Amino acid sequence: MPVNGIAGTAKKRIISVFEKSIAILSVVFLWQLLPSYGFVDTFLLPPFITVLEETWQLFLTGEMFEHLAASLTRSCIGFTIAIGFSIPMGFLMGWFKRCEHIADPLLQAGRNTSTLALYPVFMLIFGIGEVAKVAIIVWGTIWPTLLNTISGVKNVDPHLVKQARSMGISKFAFFLKVVFPAALPPIVTGLRLSASTALLILVAAEMIGANKGLGFMIFYYQAKYAIPLMFGGILVIAVLGSIVNYLLVRLEKRVTFWREDVVK
Repeated sequence: MPVNGIAGTAKKRIISVFEKSIAILSVVFLWQLLPSYGFVDTFLLPPFITVLEETWQLFLTGEMFEHLAASLTRSCIGFTIAIGFSIPMGFLMGWFKRCEHIADPLLQAGRNTSTLALYPVFMLIFGIGEVAKVAIIVWGTIWPTLLNTISGVKNVDPHLVKQARSMGISKFAFFLKVVFPAALPPIVTGLRLSASTALLILVAAEMIGANKGLGFMIFYYQAKYAIPLMFGGILVIAVLGSIVNYLLVRLEKRVTFWREDVVK
């Protein structure tokens, strides 16, 4: 590639990164400015630099890594169980209309029931230990992937289906080479939604009956009026969620490289 072409590509990337960072940088600037100049009580909203400094101390002492490990373990287990159920069930309900007809009332009732409202039920059944926390994450994480999988399977191009069947393709190869690739983009979108949901539910679940985890950390330091550390926990969750979303976006681009990108 010519030098001018490389320079032009680098310039476009720098401009793109800057444009995507404007909103975040504006919030950070106001966060630092308002309490520093007395517009907001520093007890309620400590300056951004103060939050970073005190949060960094948790990393240096290793306490933050303990909370991160506990939260990631719970969310990963719950997320894995959820997608292990959602994707096969989504294919089943999306392809077999009778199966969807039978299960749809239960599906609609389940997905429209507040996940956090069911947490006391899970605690009664499983206690206040790890099982209840993982179970509530599984329950809340199932629905985005399940619904998107059903939608992806149902919306497979009928012309592709007819062409594949006219070639005498086996049922296994038909699902593997036609249905699954066509349904993959909405499935990955469902995975992104499920991953973000898992983190949100995790925070609430860890505020009750936990002694480690980011949710516990936020609640604990709020109760001790260590507000900078409370905000530090919130920041870590926000960064963690952004990283997970970025990785899943990269995964989507990699596994759906064959799609024509119509949005420029």
